[in-house]
Amino acid sequence: MDVIVAGDRAELDVARTELGVGRLALVPTMGALHEGHRSLIRLAGEHADQVAVSIFVNPLQFAPNEDFSRYPRTFMDDLEVCQEEGVRLVFAPSADYMYRPDRQVSVSAGEMGAIVEGAFRPGHFDGVLTVVLKLFNLVRPDVAVFGRKDAQQLALIRRMAADLDLPVEILGAPTVREPDGLALSSRNRYLSAADRATALSLSTALNEGSSRATPPEVRQAAREVLDAAAHADPPLLLDYLALVEPATFTEIPDGHVGDAVLAVAARVGTTRLIDNVVVTFG
Repeated sequence: MDVIVAGDRAELDVARTELGVGRLALVPTMGALHEGHRSLIRLAGEHADQVAVSIFVNPLQFAPNEDFSRYPRTFMDDLEVCQEEGVRLVFAPSADYMYRPDRQVSVSAGEMGAIVEGAFRPGHFDGVLTVVLKLFNLVRPDVAVFGRKDAQQLALIRRMAADLDLPVEILGAPTVREPDGLALSSRNRYLSAADRATALSLSTALNEGSSRATPPEVRQAAREVLDAAAHADPPLLLDYLALVEPATFTEIPDGHVGDAVLAVAARVGTTRLIDNVVVTFG
């Protein structure tokens, strides 16, 4: 069956009627769909009768100095991916529809939105949570799927769903990697061959760190890889390396027992990349 494309609430209402009863899963995206997005769609299909995908490059989550204007927009290719994966509904609103000129109310990510990734991108998670809440209200899914590569984003969306009593089940999907280990990202297309060679230090650092037994050893092993990459050509410019509690993203103590997230963010050339891995202690 063909994909139904909707751009506003009225068209969504018509589409929901056409889809009929049953559980609906939503996969929120900014487009430029790749194999990682396909894995989200497939997981969504395992937990619902129908799958919807939103395609919207959200201006609220980009700072003025970030890559909003050059973020890849490949709508027709994205529709083809959705068709191939059995998606029934694509919600592709305009920015003018999503954000009224006189808009005043937004979602605050609180203290958790100002640490780790949030410390380097002030206001980013406020923009993420605002658009996700709007998508939930418009599409009205029973379940929503997000990638674990954006681990802090996933943790904050889960916190928002709990704090605001949203009737949506939140699922996290495993990170999909390219054969060389680089986490799939729509921004990978910006990397030159030399950039990519340096960028591989992120996954290498995570692998080295996660093979160690204690938090201090994890931090040291990962840091050594990243320090070496800082002298590569082109160099890796590290924003942060953090070993944090998965639900709150606060730094774990040296004697921590249980799961932790080892997260990294860095720039290579003009491209900023993030990655993470779960480490279990004790």
